[in-house]
Amino acid sequence: MRACFMGLGYIGLPTAIIAAKHGVEVVGVDINPQVVEMTNAGHLHIIEPGMEAMLQEVVRSGALKAYTTPQVSDAYFMVVPTPFKGNHEPDISYVEAATRAVLPLLKAGDLYVIESTSPVGTTDKMAELIFTERPELEGEIYIAYCPERVLPGNVIYELVHNDRVIGGRDEASTDKAIAFYSQFVQGKLHRTNCKTAEMCKLTENSSRDVQIAFANELSLICDKAGINVWELITLANKHPRVNILWPGCGVGGHCIAVDPYFLTADFPVESQLIAKAREINNYKAFWCAEKVENAMLKFELEHHRKPCVAMMGLAFKPNIDDLRESPAKYIVTKVMQSCNNADILVVEPNVATHNVFKLTPYAEAYDRADIVVFLTAHDPFKTLPRRDDKVILDFCGIYK
Repeated sequence: MRACFMGLGYIGLPTAIIAAKHGVEVVGVDINPQVVEMTNAGHLHIIEPGMEAMLQEVVRSGALKAYTTPQVSDAYFMVVPTPFKGNHEPDISYVEAATRAVLPLLKAGDLYVIESTSPVGTTDKMAELIFTERPELEGEIYIAYCPERVLPGNVIYELVHNDRVIGGRDEASTDKAIAFYSQFVQGKLHRTNCKTAEMCKLTENSSRDVQIAFANELSLICDKAGINVWELITLANKHPRVNILWPGCGVGGHCIAVDPYFLTADFPVESQLIAKAREINNYKAFWCAEKVENAMLKFELEHHRKPCVAMMGLAFKPNIDDLRESPAKYIVTKVMQSCNNADILVVEPNVATHNVFKLTPYAEAYDRADIVVFLTAHDPFKTLPRRDDKVILDFCGIYK
């Protein structure tokens, strides 16, 4: 079997590598020529432990080759971004563009799968597009939806061992998709229809968003009440049926911070709790920025000089380089915009350079700073001793 993966990002590239590792001939497609060039040279353009060696192996063996345009294959996988528009409405234009790109190549017996997180009904919409443009394919190809559910930093293990939900437009399509994924997935493959599979992914991430919102709301209450939120949650979780998450400075990434909007846009009346959770998690980042600004003002009033501030972390979660929808990045930007001429050191140990922020090594920034703001709980930050000569704003539990 030859499989074509449309999109070589944080999910598409690892999935393509894992499939190639398990005997599938893989065509990887990305519109960015630099990504294609790096992939064919055996270099990852993302951070994922252990994956570059696997990439080099499958490239050397010829099991994976990257292109800027799709090639004739037996199976096509849409693994492209699905962002939202300015009004928080989902944007499936990338999925549609990728589908249109493979349209001329589709033939009887082929498998077409969307992995991109999508609004309910997207798979049916793409099927309608395919059959409108290629009516001779109706009833002749297999169409399914199969969302990923992996944790950045542990993708190699989770792509293989996590259960997958596979929803075909009909039983034959589900069977065909299961046959493909069973080549490398050791977790259970759960059968359903495409709409339920689409809804399942949105439900999973919305559930996480609500749970995080509860923790973040607790942190706001505890700050006002003068209670250590980390101690509180630790004690509350001693209850056998309570499992509260740790708070942070908001919610980021291309899943939890985005997917709930797919439900609130299509079901605005019904999704009240989901919408409120989004509101709370967005507010938490704004609240953190205000706390930093107030700490800077207090320092200046007390010491008659502007403080040096270390903003520790830009990624949306620990130990990765992914800055998409990052609340930490929002906080750093807001603080820098509101405090002209302030000495602000920006730290992100997982990124070599940034086109907006000048980055400072974490140990140097910590040593120089009067105010240290922990935004992302990267492991290196946890090695820094807590010093009484610094104002510490720990929004992510470095010292919890």
